[in-house]
Amino acid sequence: MEGSKASSAVESVVTREIDEYSRLVSDRFAPLKIGSDRPGRFTGAIRGRRLGEIEIFDVRANQHEVERPQPLANRTPKGAYMLHLQLSGVGVIRQEGREAVLQTGDLAFYDSDRAYSLSLDDRFRNAILVFPQHLLTLPAESTNQLAATKISGRHALTGVVAPFLTQLIGALEFLPALSGRRLARNAVDLIATVIHAELGGVAPGAPEPSRRPSLLRQVRAYIDDNLTDPSLDPQQVAAAHFISVRTLHTLFKKEEEMGVAEWIRTRRLKLCRDDLSSPLQDYLPISAVAARHGFINPPHFSRLFKATFGESPAEFRLRSQATSSGSDTEGCAPSPRPDL
Repeated sequence: MEGSKASSAVESVVTREIDEYSRLVSDRFAPLKIGSDRPGRFTGAIRGRRLGEIEIFDVRANQHEVERPQPLANRTPKGAYMLHLQLSGVGVIRQEGREAVLQTGDLAFYDSDRAYSLSLDDRFRNAILVFPQHLLTLPAESTNQLAATKISGRHALTGVVAPFLTQLIGALEFLPALSGRRLARNAVDLIATVIHAELGGVAPGAPEPSRRPSLLRQVRAYIDDNLTDPSLDPQQVAAAHFISVRTLHTLFKKEEEMGVAEWIRTRRLKLCRDDLSSPLQDYLPISAVAARHGFINPPHFSRLFKATFGESPAEFRLRSQATSSGSDTEGCAPSPRPDL
């Protein structure tokens, strides 16, 4: 591990060991479990500074997975919220049964005391603000609604917040202590403004029971039409139908008994499975099949596929080819819901 103090207040650490990176991240954010598919090629760097009650970090690393299980969160509560700004690369965040794919310029908000996980690709860079929950004057139900919800970089207010945070990150070494604390508080105030706008921009009520089947058909058709978009998430689906994210989740829980992100993931997995079992598609690499249906991280796709169907994509394809002279479906692993 290589570490240095860029100034009396800014700390920079670099490591090429995934286990040491896990310890460094856990020390600065909250106890976590971190692993990588390529630990021998790993490099991670963290640069950060505390400004009063608020901590600001600039994080760069190669591909890795982060997990904070609920039992670990219960044992090590932090009482903090975190704002994640994707500066480069692609990240996937999951919390409260939701999943958001983050690309450059996107924001996501999550709670350190609730279970969450992150999947981050090679050469990503994130800006992360960690601040006490009491600084964000929002009702608990509002912050729960925003867990793992992406605020797109195309959002008008994100276009104000993201450059501010990026410049704040770039100036960490040079900020006087008092000015730095004020700017950090301003950042949290801006975040609260974006969240208020996000919550207030859609109708809070759930659709009438008579509207649910029609609305559900529209939503499902929209999801199918946009599955190739890796950034497809509940927020995008809700906005396209002029309903709140909460209303969308309520609709799926009542009608489909699963969350929206789970539905999207399940639909993608079934389409990938169909392609992998088709002799007409056997010329395509597995990664290309996955990308065609919105999975841009091949190792993550392989793990999801095996967890769902009980075998890896390669194993499934080989077995399907071996049995293609007989029944195309006999003996195959059962399809995940929804079986459309």
